[in-house]
Amino acid sequence: MKVEIKVPALGESISHATVSRIIHPSGSAVERDQEILELETDKVNQVLFAPQAGTLKLSVAVGQMVAAGEVIGCVDTSQVYEAPSVAPKELAKSSPVPPASTSAGAPSARLMPAETLAPSAPHLKATQPPPPAPPISGERRRMSGLRRTVAQRLVEVKNTTAMLTSFNEADMTQIIEIRSHEKDRFEKKYGVKLGFMSFFVKATVAALKAFPDVHSYIEGEDIVQFPNFDIGVAVSTEKGLMVPVIRGCDTASFGEVEKQIELYAKKAREGSISVDDLRGGSFTITNGGVFGSLLSTPILNPPQSAILGMHAIVKRPIASGDQIIIRPMMYLALSYDHRIIDGREAVQFLVHIKQNLEDPSRLLLEL
Repeated sequence: MKVEIKVPALGESISHATVSRIIHPSGSAVERDQEILELETDKVNQVLFAPQAGTLKLSVAVGQMVAAGEVIGCVDTSQVYEAPSVAPKELAKSSPVPPASTSAGAPSARLMPAETLAPSAPHLKATQPPPPAPPISGERRRMSGLRRTVAQRLVEVKNTTAMLTSFNEADMTQIIEIRSHEKDRFEKKYGVKLGFMSFFVKATVAALKAFPDVHSYIEGEDIVQFPNFDIGVAVSTEKGLMVPVIRGCDTASFGEVEKQIELYAKKAREGSISVDDLRGGSFTITNGGVFGSLLSTPILNPPQSAILGMHAIVKRPIASGDQIIIRPMMYLALSYDHRIIDGREAVQFLVHIKQNLEDPSRLLLEL
C-alpha cells in the first residue's frame, strides 16, 4: 500500500513553502514518525515525518516550492528497500578521466619542450605571462527563508520610518537583591527561575500605559493603539532571529511571564517555534547583554513603533550625593519611530522604565 505524504497547513496567510533539506532520500527505508524532509517558510521551518514504515518515494528536490496540501511523495508499505550506495573506489573506476585531446599531427602545446616554445631570434627573451589571479570565492551557502525575510524587513524599516534611538542607564542593585532573596521560593512556587526579563516586561507595560503613543502604530493617515499588551522577546536561534510573543503581560504575574519565556526558550532550542508564537506583538524587547553587548541601537519590529534594548550589567563607579560608589549598571536603548513618537515622550518613557527598575516597588502601585 502507498501512503501519501502531503504538505501540511503552514499557518495563517502562508500558502507555500520551500524544500530546504531532504533528510532521507527517495528509496530509503524509513520507520514510522521518522524525519524525512524539512520545509522552510518566511516565518519558521517545519519537519515532515513518515506516516508509515516502508520505502520512501519523494517527487520533490531541495529548493523546490510546494503548496499546502500538495502531495510530494509516498511511503510504500509493501516493501522496505534502501538504494545501495556507491563506494568511492567503485565510483572512481566507473568514471575514468578522459585523456587530454591533442590536435592531429602535432603534440599538445602543454607537452612540448621549452626549446620549441622559445623564440628563434637569440636577442629576444621569452617572457611568461603572469598567472591569473585566483578567483575570490569562499564558502557559499543559501540564505534561509527566515533570514531573507528578516533582511527584507530590516531594510524596509530603515527606508520607511524616521527611526531614532535614545539612551539611559539603570542601577540594577534592587532587582539583583530581589532575585537573590526570592529565587528559591519563586522557583518552588512556579517551577521556573526568576530572571531579569520579567522585571523588564512588567516595567515596560507600566510605561506603555503611561505613554500610549509608544504603544501605537501608523496605518495610512491614522494612529492606531494596540488593544493588548503582548510583548515580543527577541530570541537568537541557529536559523536566525525570532520574536515570540508573551501574551497578556498586563495581567500576567511574574511567574506566568517567566513560564512563557522558558517555554519559548525550549522551543527555540528544539526548533519548534510556530507561526502563531510569533504573531501579534505590540512592543519588542531585545537583550544583547546575554552576548556581552554594552550598547546598541536596536531596529524596529514593524508595525510596532518602538523597541527596547537591554545590555550587559557592568559594575561601574557612579556619583551618589557627594560620594563615588560602585553599582551594577545597565545601559538602556529605546529606538522609536519619530513620525509618531516625539523626543520628549521617548525620553520620558525610557526614564519611566529606569525608575521602575531601580525601584521595583513602583510596579506594585502601577506608577
